[in-house]
Order: sequence, then C-alpha cells, then structure tokens
Amino acid sequence: MPSSFPLPRSRAAKTVVAIALVTLVAACGKQGAPAQAGGGAPPPPEVGVITVALGDVGLVNELPGRLEASRVSEVRARAAGILQQRLFREGSEVKAGQRLFQIDSAPYQATLQSARATLARAEANLSQAKALADRYGPLVKENAISQQEYANAQAAQKQAEADVAAGRAAVQTASINLGYANVTAPISGRIGRALVTEGALVGQGEPTPLAVIQQINPMYVNFTQSASEVYRLRRALQSGSLKGAGDQVARVKIVLEDGSVYGRDGRLLFSDLTVDSATGQVTLRAEVPNPDGVLLPGLYVRVRIEQATAGNALLLPQQAVTRTAQGDSVMVVDGEGKVAPRNITVRGQQEGQWVVTEGLKSGDQVMVDGFQKLHPGGTVKPVPWKKPGEQNPNGAAPSKAS
Repeated sequence: MPSSFPLPRSRAAKTVVAIALVTLVAACGKQGAPAQAGGGAPPPPEVGVITVALGDVGLVNELPGRLEASRVSEVRARAAGILQQRLFREGSEVKAGQRLFQIDSAPYQATLQSARATLARAEANLSQAKALADRYGPLVKENAISQQEYANAQAAQKQAEADVAAGRAAVQTASINLGYANVTAPISGRIGRALVTEGALVGQGEPTPLAVIQQINPMYVNFTQSASEVYRLRRALQSGSLKGAGDQVARVKIVLEDGSVYGRDGRLLFSDLTVDSATGQVTLRAEVPNPDGVLLPGLYVRVRIEQATAGNALLLPQQAVTRTAQGDSVMVVDGEGKVAPRNITVRGQQEGQWVVTEGLKSGDQVMVDGFQKLHPGGTVKPVPWKKPGEQNPNGAAPSKAS
C-alpha cells in the first residue's frame, strides 16, 4: 500500500524527522507522568522516635546465685541399739516433734526401772535416818546420849538425802536415754531418703546419721557481687547522685535456668563483711518465699537486685544507643526534622533497656529506628515508636527496628 507521506531521501531530511519523533515522545511522556507532591520534592521519610520523659529509674544488677534451704537438720541416733522401724515416707513433709525412727528401747527401759528402784531404796534410807536424827534431838539435850551419837545420826541423814538426789538424777538420765530411742524430727520441713534401714546397729560409739530434713519455705539465695561495684554504689549513695531503693530494703527477683522469672519477689537479708581474697567478691543473701516448693536447694539461678534509684533518668531500647570506645550516643530529632548525635551517660541496663542518666532532657525526641533512611543534610518526620508486636493508634503495623 503506498504511503500517504513522501519519504525523504537526503540525510539531513532523515535527521530532521528523527528529532521531531524524539520531541513528540518526550512530550507524551511528560503529559502521562503524575505530578510529584510539593513541586517535585519527595516527602521526608518517617522515623520512629521516643519522647524523653525523665523520672526515677531503679538500677538493677543481675548476679549469679545458688539456692539454699533456710534450715537444714541432720537427724542422728543418740541412743545405741538396733533400728526397729522407720515411721515416715521418704520425701514427705514432716513436722517438728514427729516420730521418725524407733530404736530398740528394752535396755533403756530396764535401766530406768533399776534407777527407780535405787531411788526408792535411797528414799527409804532417808526416812529412817531422818527419824533417828529427830529422836536423838531431845535426848542429847538431856544428856541421855552422847554428842557423837547425835552427830553421827545427822550425818547419816545428810548422806541419805544425797543418795536420794543421786537417785533422782539417775532416773532422769535413764528417762532421757529412753526418749532417745524414739527419734523425732527437730524441725519442720521436707525429709529426704533414709540413710539406714531396719536392723542396722546405730549410735554405737558416735551419733549415726539417719536422715536429713530441709526447710525450703522460705528459701535462701546466696549470690556474689564484686567489691569494687559495692564501693562505687556506696560512694554514689553518699554523694547523692543515687538514692536508696524504695523502703531501704532491696528487693530481688529470681531468674531460673530456663530464663523465666520466678513469680515471687524476695528481700535482701544481709551483705557479708568479708571480701573473698581469691575472687574479690562479696557474698549477699536474700530470702525468697517458696510455698509451692518450686525452688529446690542447690539450684543455680540469676538474681536481679535493685539496690539504688537514679533520678532524672530514663530507659531507652538498646537499638537506640550507639556504644563505642569513645562513649555512648543517640540520634536526636529537633523541631525542624534535623537529626544530630547526642552524647549520653549509660549506667547499666534493665530488662533489655539501657538506663540513661545524663545527656538528655525532657521533650527530646530520640530515634529508635529508621536509621537507614537518613541522608546527609536531609530532614525526617518523627513518629512515635512502637515496640514489636504493638499496634499504632491508626491500626497500622508497628515500625520495625533497623
């Protein structure tokens, strides 16, 4: 089919046609492209920020510790003899005074009966000696008997009284030894396995261990802290840069081996006065309630203890803080959307957040995420940062940490 336009035959004509086509395509592209907002400038990127609100923040240290029963008693046989019976279930709870073992008591019963008979004979002799001394009293006044005979009667009475006292002591000793044949629990708590079985000879020569009772409610947790850290804390409290924790009784939380936090708080009992010369550590002890028996003696745990409170401080997510050998810093967004670094002072951490004590003031906006959106000389749009899993007020997905 013949073309309606004549084809140019010279090179100049071809060049003119090509320029006209390029101009036409460029014009069409400008007409079809959407207009950019703000006269062609892109909007500033959004970054997640936290608005600083200073207040009191507890300084929490996490230290290694080990659990220990609050009371431990070794049940021993104090009477020698053959063990006849075990009267408890191993691993059960026992009460103070509860019978645990029965030792053959026949020899001790015989000894008690013999002591009682000896006491009765001594009491009879005392009665006779007293009667004789009472009868000699009027006679010696009338010189019916000699002074020597009266003195002998009085001496016999005193000797009979001494025999009665010795007899009573022997009866008491025999009763005590008979009581040792019934082995009872000295404290309340959980008893372990029996260390001897029926038929064993116990208490021969020295007290034989029979079982161990441990009181596990409450529990003790012993943990250590470096002596240098203890002195720094004391100096900070004395200077006033830190305040004492709450009611001056430090509270502790127990972190178990699986990372879970025990549901009941403990309280610090004391701090040892001696520093371990080998490790430079100071031993501390806390008391933790354990009514359900979840905590067991010997278990390794981590102890979180709040020993002081920092004033005019705040908690920042760790991702917001840059830590280098030169110091710690954060990125702060001003009112015009400009971002600038700010040096800060960090004093420990708490539940995955840094405790910041210096370098920020109330109202500052600290960047937490969106660092990859920063450009030299550019501005940003600060929006409230939400923790992972939280929803923004408008229902949008939370911002992600860079």
